Amino acid sequence: MSIFRTLFFFFIFQTISQNAYGQLVNIESKRMQKDSTRFALKSDVLANYTDNNGDYIFQIGSNITTQLKSKDLKKIYFFIGNYNLIRSQDQDFQNSWFFHFRYNQKISELFRLEAFIQNQNNKLLTITSRNLIGAGIRLKMISTETTKAYFGNAYMYEIEKIDVTNELFYNHRNSSYLSINQSFKKTRLDLTGTVYFQPLYQQIANHRILCQLKAELPITEVISLSALYNYFYSSFSPTAQNDRSSNLSFGFTFTM
Repeated sequence: MSIFRTLFFFFIFQTISQNAYGQLVNIESKRMQKDSTRFALKSDVLANYTDNNGDYIFQIGSNITTQLKSKDLKKIYFFIGNYNLIRSQDQDFQNSWFFHFRYNQKISELFRLEAFIQNQNNKLLTITSRNLIGAGIRLKMISTETTKAYFGNAYMYEIEKIDVTNELFYNHRNSSYLSINQSFKKTRLDLTGTVYFQPLYQQIANHRILCQLKAELPITEVISLSALYNYFYSSFSPTAQNDRSSNLSFGFTFTM
């Protein structure tokens, strides 16, 4: 039980770290690189309840990532969903959910088309909810046994809600990203770096930037040590001149 509790709190710590800076979610880090596998699924549900002399902490975290490919492997249906709650004495320290569905159509070895929809809600962030729909292109720029690099560009229509000011924003936004993955055979170390840039079409000065670096080092076939660094910047904030944050977290990654 002590081992389970330790692993559980590592999971919760990573969940809080990644969602606390979740104004912009790195979809690239969630993709499942299964070249010839038609169906893949990763999911987990963890819960914990602690009561010390009437002071309680209730925690629950659930995640699901699944992918389905067509018979010719040229169409990909990709879904991500998660829900996280941390509550103590009728106060929420974390209460969020995220759903993302994406369709990918392979045109050639280089060129792909994508379309996606997303629903995101976090009551503790400045932007409490975001709904968006979009479509664009994805280019497979480098594909070797140890190195993969992708560039993507898409149009997004998003609706953002801010509970503090009771405002709704309807935005036409561009989203571009560059993602590079490097694997090292001898050490089995896996490094992934991703940069997102999302400006408004009518006002480029209103933009969001996300930089994420992730490292994974396998300990066993199932468990890997992981380190994650996030830097987020938004030039628009209803409560300040701008909004920026950085976060470094360590933990475990489980692969079944």
